[in-house]
Amino acid sequence: MGLFDLFTGVNAGYQHIDSDELQKIVKEKGSKNVSIIDVRSSGEYKSGHIPNARNMNVMDPGFTKHIESLDKGKTHYIICASGGRSKTACGIMSKKGFENVFNVKRGMMGWSGPVQ
Repeated sequence: MGLFDLFTGVNAGYQHIDSDELQKIVKEKGSKNVSIIDVRSSGEYKSGHIPNARNMNVMDPGFTKHIESLDKGKTHYIICASGGRSKTACGIMSKKGFENVFNVKRGMMGWSGPVQ
């Protein structure tokens, strides 16, 4: 792994996706059929989140235990406010054996789809 890879997330065990790309996937498959994990605080989540997204605060000491309830073989899209905490969560998840994890770049700041 090169120095560039450390900063871009290449070879980090997860991939990056733009919020616009996620919006297209949600529109195609429906939010009930897409695993979106919102890793913001519960207050941030309650202020507006993607419909059917699950809230699992990455800053919660129990985050690692909470993700154990997820299917490691399923594709998961991880979102926060701007992409920083979701990147951290993706790193944790990839180290725990999750194979199809996507960090949503720009997070909710870049999300223009429906919220609840």
